[in-house]
Amino acid sequence: MKTKIMKKRVLCASLLLALPCSGILFAQEAAPEPASKTEDGSKEATTLDTIVVTADRRTKPLQVTPISATVLTGADLANQGISVVDQLQFSTPSATVNNFGQGIDFNIRGIGKGEHNTQTTTGVITYRDGVATFPGYFTAEPYYDIATLEVLRGPQGTFVGQNATGGAVFVTSNDPVIGGGHTGYVSGQIGNYSDIAAQAALNIPLSDTLAARVAFNGENRDSFWDIDGPYTGSDARLRMRSARLGLLWQPNSNLSVLFKTDYSHLDMGAYPADPVNSPNDLFDITANADLKALDRFSRSVLSIDYEFANGVSFRSISGYQNGNTQYRGDLDGTSAGNSTFRDSVDERIYSQEFNLVSPNTGKFNWIAGAYWQQDTYTFLPGEFVIGVPPGNIFSEYVLQGTNPKQTSAVFGKLGFELSDRFELELGARYSRSRTSNDVSIVQYGTPLLAIQTAEFSNVSGKLALNFQVSDTQFLYAFAATGYRPGGLNVPVGFGQPDPFDEEKVTSYELGWKSIWFDGHLRTQFTAFHNDYNNFQVTIGYPAFPVFGIEMNVRDTTKISGFEAQVQASFGDWKIDAGMGVMHSELGKFYAVDPRGISFAVCDPQTGPASATCIALEGRDQTYAPDFTFNLGIQRDFQVAKGTLTPRINFGHVSEQWATLFQNEARGDRIESRNIVNAQLAWERDGYVWTLYGTNLTDQHYVAAINSGLRFAGAPRQFGLRITKWF
Repeated sequence: MKTKIMKKRVLCASLLLALPCSGILFAQEAAPEPASKTEDGSKEATTLDTIVVTADRRTKPLQVTPISATVLTGADLANQGISVVDQLQFSTPSATVNNFGQGIDFNIRGIGKGEHNTQTTTGVITYRDGVATFPGYFTAEPYYDIATLEVLRGPQGTFVGQNATGGAVFVTSNDPVIGGGHTGYVSGQIGNYSDIAAQAALNIPLSDTLAARVAFNGENRDSFWDIDGPYTGSDARLRMRSARLGLLWQPNSNLSVLFKTDYSHLDMGAYPADPVNSPNDLFDITANADLKALDRFSRSVLSIDYEFANGVSFRSISGYQNGNTQYRGDLDGTSAGNSTFRDSVDERIYSQEFNLVSPNTGKFNWIAGAYWQQDTYTFLPGEFVIGVPPGNIFSEYVLQGTNPKQTSAVFGKLGFELSDRFELELGARYSRSRTSNDVSIVQYGTPLLAIQTAEFSNVSGKLALNFQVSDTQFLYAFAATGYRPGGLNVPVGFGQPDPFDEEKVTSYELGWKSIWFDGHLRTQFTAFHNDYNNFQVTIGYPAFPVFGIEMNVRDTTKISGFEAQVQASFGDWKIDAGMGVMHSELGKFYAVDPRGISFAVCDPQTGPASATCIALEGRDQTYAPDFTFNLGIQRDFQVAKGTLTPRINFGHVSEQWATLFQNEARGDRIESRNIVNAQLAWERDGYVWTLYGTNLTDQHYVAAINSGLRFAGAPRQFGLRITKWF
């Protein structure tokens, strides 16, 4: 048994980062926007607002854009109970978010991230205020004072590029408003688990050409878990603080300069977990190791927009991000074993993007751009340690050093109006990436060096045909590709393994978008098929399976599906719903499960199949549930000179597999999730009083599986929130 545990820890460390951690953070939700009023003060029975997307570097209505997307405003986030990335899976089709604390497996249409290390980039990249964020760590950053959040489904091979094989998320916070006066809000919250939270934002006019906006978010909450020791450190209570400053300068109508800087101190306390097949309740666990979970990071973004006399726009987006993440955990998940992990990792990102955008008039339009990013991980000396048990050089795995990665790209898009109703769009991106390891390892008493570099390049893009049937009916068809670079394996005692190769996704999509009943009903229907090549996966090393290695599934994995979204507003009623149906089949592939012991050769292409050399062809893709569904319903009532709005939200994610080996005995099946949220909001005289509840049925569900441990999703929470607008 000890050999198996040690082998599993070597596997995790050989991938540069073992992340057996969880904990879902529920930040103070974005305050709702005040309801629209008529001149006599009564509430309007309006049609749906026009939804726009900005991910293709233009602001364009979603209903006439050839893309599958869910777009949420700050008010939508509050109404649907979304304050962190985990909860997006209950509000958008075909998305899954499996949170294990220091990282997440965010997958859209079965494509995203399934391996947990700094070398494997995420296939669903998140942008914050125009810059690509940390791809592996710092996933608990809350949503507060948000203007819009866009979830794009499918590969984004033109504008997002190398990492967006599954999709992308664009989060945009509220900008300062010149001439907007001293406006904003203050919000406070109390709830069970001794939850106390506060959030505020203020727009500050500084001159006729300059304005500022400051925002704050904080929360304290007791632990969800009962942990029997002996253990040290935190019991997973929450202490979270975030702040943002924005400055907007507009000296004339042609020039706009926007600067935003954020800082977050997210002390989650711990990421408690226990073995996947434990018979106890998810929130009753034992531990005998130091527990800790702390993220501290900052982000600064400078956006400069200038419009030339001929209507062409220039945009520059510069980003700097710097953070440190610290983790301490009990790797065996019990007080009986003595296997521990700790790390302290710095990450620093510099990025720069330039865009030139033509006017969106006439029969021809274009966009051209260039991108550069430097992302460096630093594993601090003596801080990345796996101990089996700890305290002895011959029973510890210790890693230190740096993993710098650099990306550069050029991209462009052309649009041609073939007629008044037909448009052809062509986009392309050339990306080049470089990754290096400069690390030293002491592997259970054996010193090793990993000094290696690999480079990858690719051309991806999109060809779309758009048909504007009428003012309310829009059809599109496209073929698009996405690309994710490969990476390096570190030595595990018998030499330097080869790098693993890049992934490529080719996607075919048909879409129909409609507006019905004079703007009261909006629908999106999408059918898609993905050919997924070179899927990156960790298996037993083919010639000597006692060690683990990351490789590629050479044969094509096929993923097909159908999605539907509906938004409706009829008088006092509002409804939003989404559905995703998906089917996936893995290509021909043989592999040894690295959690078992085998010494027989197993060739990934030819096998031969045996009890340990497993034929995986036809199995489901990981993190690809067959069915997802979400529904939200609300109604306004005029009560006591105010507006009373009850709302209920339901989200379902069907069962999914955490590994290709699909071994239920080892806990590979993640069961379905059925989450019910509700709130009752009363708005009067600039105040909004909200009774809220999340996970009302108190479903105890597994939020993620990693390194043989299971991590719990958040239990039922409820409370009262009061917001004052001014």
